Amino acid sequence: MANRQVPWGPSLLRAPLDWWQERDALLKDGTLALTLTLLAFVPTLSNLGAQIGDLPERPANALSAGLVLAQALPLAVRRRWPAACLAAVAGAFAVHQALGFATTFASVGLYLALYSAGAHQIRFRHGLAVMASAGYAVLAVVLDHLGSPQSIPDYLAFCLALAAFWLVGSTVRTRRTEEAKRRRLVAEAATAAERARIARELHDVVTHHVTAMVVQADAAQFLLTSAPDKASEGLTAVSDTGRRALTELRYLLGVLEATGESASADSARADRAPALGRVGDLVEQARRSGQPVEFAEQGERRPQSVDVELAAYRVVQEALTNAMKYAGGKPTQVLLRHGDKHIGIEVTTDGPVAAPVTRRPGPAGGRGLAGLRARVRMLDGELEAGPRPEGGFEVRATIPSKTLQE
Repeated sequence: MANRQVPWGPSLLRAPLDWWQERDALLKDGTLALTLTLLAFVPTLSNLGAQIGDLPERPANALSAGLVLAQALPLAVRRRWPAACLAAVAGAFAVHQALGFATTFASVGLYLALYSAGAHQIRFRHGLAVMASAGYAVLAVVLDHLGSPQSIPDYLAFCLALAAFWLVGSTVRTRRTEEAKRRRLVAEAATAAERARIARELHDVVTHHVTAMVVQADAAQFLLTSAPDKASEGLTAVSDTGRRALTELRYLLGVLEATGESASADSARADRAPALGRVGDLVEQARRSGQPVEFAEQGERRPQSVDVELAAYRVVQEALTNAMKYAGGKPTQVLLRHGDKHIGIEVTTDGPVAAPVTRRPGPAGGRGLAGLRARVRMLDGELEAGPRPEGGFEVRATIPSKTLQE
C-alpha cells in the first residue's frame, strides 16, 4: 500500500497567517503582552533584557514582580493608546532600575513601547518625545546619585539605542502615510477619470439625439403647412429618435449601476450597447432628419471588444451630429474599413460648414471631437478632423482591432 503524502507548503501556512492578520489589534497586542509576561519569568532569558543602572542587585519580592508585570502588560494597548503604554512601561522600567532589581526579559517591553509610540502615536508626537527624553535624563541623574558606575558616554549610548526604536517606528508610520496618500490620489484620479468618461458619454448621447430631434421637429413643423400628409413621418422620426436616446441612456445607467462586474457581462445591457453593427441606425436617423448620407463598409466586420466598438460608434455619431448642426442638407459620406489590424472610419461632408466643429477640451476632460480624440488615443489609435482641401469637412479615425477572440 502506497504511503499517502500530506502536501506541505506555503499554502498551508498562509491560511493561519491570513486568519491571524484579520484579528483585532487588541487581541494581537494582548497576546504579545501575555507572551512577554510569561517569558519574563524564564531565568535563561534575563540576560536579553534592557539594563542601564548596574546598581547592587536587590533580591526579588512582590514589588519587583509587580514592576515586571507593569513593563509587559501595558503592551496590550500599544496601538490603541501608544502614549499611555510608553508612560507605563517607561515608568516601571525606571523604578525597576533605580531599585536595583535583577534584569528580566520584560524590560524588552521598553523597546516595543518606543517603537509603538513612533509608529502609532498621532497627536502630540513631539511633546511625547520631549517628555520621554526628559524622563530619561531624570533617570540618569537619579542612577548617578545612587552610585551607578555608568559614565556619560554609557548613558548617551543607551539613549541612542532607545531613540533608534522610536525612529524605526516613525519611519514605518511615514511609509504607511505615504502609501495611504498614494492610494487616495489613485482613487481620486480614477474617480475623476470615471466622471470625465460619464460626462463624455452623456454629451455624446444627449447632443446627438437632441440635435436629431430638433432637426426632425423643425422639418415636421414645416410639413404641417406644406405637406400635412407627410408630417406624420416627421413626428414618427422624432419619436423613434427619443426611444433610441432612452435606450442608450438606460445602457449608460446600467453601466453606472454595475458593481464588481463587466458592463458587457449582462446580456440585456450588451444588447443596448452602442456598437459598430448599429452605425446603420445612426445613418438612417440622420437621413430621416433630412441629412443626405451615403454609407459603405469595406472588409469583413468581426465582433470587437466593447471599448473599440463604443469608440468607433461615438466617432461616427459625433461626426453626423456636427454634419446635421453645421452642414444641414450637405451630402455626407460614411465609410467603415474593417481590417485585420485596424478599423478605419471616414466621415466627410461636402460644401462649406456653418460653424467650426472642433472644440477645446472642457473641464470634464474634453467633449465632442476633442474628447473622442483622447478616447481613441487611449486605444492606441488616431483621430484627425479638419476642413477638406476641396471644401467641406472630414473626420478620419484609425483604431487598432481587438477582436473578442483576443
